[in-house]
Amino acid sequence: MEKSEIYEVENGELKRNRRNCPKCGEGVFLAEHENRTSCGKCGYTEFTDKK
Repeated sequence: MEKSEIYEVENGELKRNRRNCPKCGEGVFLAEHENRTSCGKCGYTEFTDKK
């Protein structure tokens, strides 16, 4: 995974393109899968209706 997939510079400020894990906090991003997002550190998972 490239850093350009996670971060973006907009108007001179750093913008994060992925959500942070609500349990682990800042700096730990949720991985985006086909039907869920999950944290690789603590295992937190949110399921979506995407197909």
